[in-house]
Amino acid sequence: MQHALTLARHGADVGEVPVGAVLVVGEAVIASGWNCPISQHDPTAHAEIVALRAAANKLQNYRLTGATLYVTLEPCLMCAGAMQQARVARVIYGAPDVRWGARGQLPSGNHQVEYVGGLLAEASTALLREFFAARR
Repeated sequence: MQHALTLARHGADVGEVPVGAVLVVGEAVIASGWNCPISQHDPTAHAEIVALRAAANKLQNYRLTGATLYVTLEPCLMCAGAMQQARVARVIYGAPDVRWGARGQLPSGNHQVEYVGGLLAEASTALLREFFAARR
């Protein structure tokens, strides 16, 4: 999660909403990403999607069975759906997202992702608050 926070800070430094994601299989970091919809002109370029795309490309498989995704903010519905489709085993997130967070909002299907929230939540929340306070 520390690495995800570093990536989120990088995103903030380049003007993106500070969210970072790191995808791990076993003990190995497979892929990572930060929010970049503004710079990429892509509304789907959330940190989680960037990491999922990079991991699938690296592993040459769209199924990421057994993977754990660490992300600084609770995933939105789009990202949660992509993780379910990719068969990610577990998501560990920092800050809850009471407005857009999708935990528990997906219909049950063939695969359910385990969600664990609160890891470094204070640091993740502080980073987001500082970012938005500077813009108001």
